[in-house]
Amino acid sequence: MPAPLHVADPILTDRLDLRRPSAADLDDLHAVSSDPRLWLHYPAKRRVEPSETAEVIERWRREWEADGLSTWAVRVRGHDRVIGYGGCGKLGGGVVWNLGYRLAADQHGHGYATELAAEAMRMARLVDPDAPIVAYLLEHNTASARVATKLGMALVHRGPDAGNPDPAAIRLVYADRPLAPDELAAAMA
Repeated sequence: MPAPLHVADPILTDRLDLRRPSAADLDDLHAVSSDPRLWLHYPAKRRVEPSETAEVIERWRREWEADGLSTWAVRVRGHDRVIGYGGCGKLGGGVVWNLGYRLAADQHGHGYATELAAEAMRMARLVDPDAPIVAYLLEHNTASARVATKLGMALVHRGPDAGNPDPAAIRLVYADRPLAPDELAAAMA
């Protein structure tokens, strides 16, 4: 199997500066990862300790090396502060790309999530065009569902969210194309 195409670093969109996260980004990334306002959809996933965020940064580094693409630290162009993170990482042993993003609360409403997600999808299609792109979200996260829809993704699954501490939680999976059963299973794993 050939080595994966690796995406340039940084990537500049019209308004955003997308870079591989580094240890220098820990404080800003932890501010986003630990903000309870950003975890209302799934409070149990909030990272309380900086060491938890450092572990995630390390996981992203490994994903960049293995897959050629993963999660970026997001800045507004011309500014030093990291305002969030997002990108596409592989799920299910590399069967599907998972599109994800989380931006600081004071950055909501500017269209940054859509801009970031569009670039992540573009890069995922360059790195591994055969792998579908999914957005895996909870039903009450309507803002993320709007972003997925704006990007042309369609709802391909709605069902109980296995493992969620909230037994009433409903998981939605949006995808950029119809999913085969193994691809849906990978997205749900």
